[in-house]
Amino acid sequence: MFESALSWVNDFSVSHELIRLLFSTLFLIVTMLLLQAVISRVIRRHVISVELRRKWLVQSRNGLLLLTLLGLFMIWGDELRTLALSVVAIAVAFVVATKELIMCITGSLLKTGARSFDIGDRIQVKDFRGDVIDQNLLVTTILEVGPGKITHQRTGRMIVLPNALFVSEPVVNESFTHDFVLHVFTVPFMREDDWRSAQEALLVAASKHCAHNLEVIRRHMHKVSIQLGLEVPAVDPRVSLQFPDAEEVHLIVRVPTKAAQKNFIEQSILNEVFALRDYLPAEKAALAKANLATANLENKSPILQVD
Repeated sequence: MFESALSWVNDFSVSHELIRLLFSTLFLIVTMLLLQAVISRVIRRHVISVELRRKWLVQSRNGLLLLTLLGLFMIWGDELRTLALSVVAIAVAFVVATKELIMCITGSLLKTGARSFDIGDRIQVKDFRGDVIDQNLLVTTILEVGPGKITHQRTGRMIVLPNALFVSEPVVNESFTHDFVLHVFTVPFMREDDWRSAQEALLVAASKHCAHNLEVIRRHMHKVSIQLGLEVPAVDPRVSLQFPDAEEVHLIVRVPTKAAQKNFIEQSILNEVFALRDYLPAEKAALAKANLATANLENKSPILQVD
């Protein structure tokens, strides 16, 4: 038995072409790993911004991965073409079995080609909404923001989205204008409420909280408009009216702010406007004051003791 095994080893031979391909593949992989290590080290040492550093690390990793796949295809191209001619049936079965993976790769190419979003952008796909922290050929990872579609607080949960979603679902990018955005929120009232006073108070509070950044945001929006060939949007705070039905009035507040401070600026305005007043109609306000005064008198009335 030992002699037969030794004879098989002696008869086994590897062609020079196969040795060349294996050596080229090993050289390519080692080179890309070393290049990735060097690039990552340079980025971590010289890029101070956390967001920019994370973005460059992800982009360099994905770029080198694509270069590696392209290099492997060029090295093994002839062998793959020869093999493909003889395994067409297997290839068809493989495509059917890996349809989801192929759709994920297609979605990755689609969102990259369309430049739908980048690392750090806040996006919404179907019912999923959050800040993009990582992306590769198969999945995109976001930190969830919510609850709901109008809240701007992180929930602490991470969501991993398959890139196949980007093939069939629209993507909403809330950070399209990058560092500064035009933030919109709604304040509902009934028709009998004192919504006119609330409208004036909201506009005053919005102007107050946005005044320190207004000129910076105006220059930023002008720059973005020139880059994209769009009309320069007005950045001054505004309060618009909307009547969803005959009984309600919605005040639509639009304010310019930093992308990371949307929730802060919204809560600051609402807290200032509604800190001392509810903007109820005159009858309801008088009734509320009377009830409050009655409650205060009852709390302060002396307790008579009978001996």
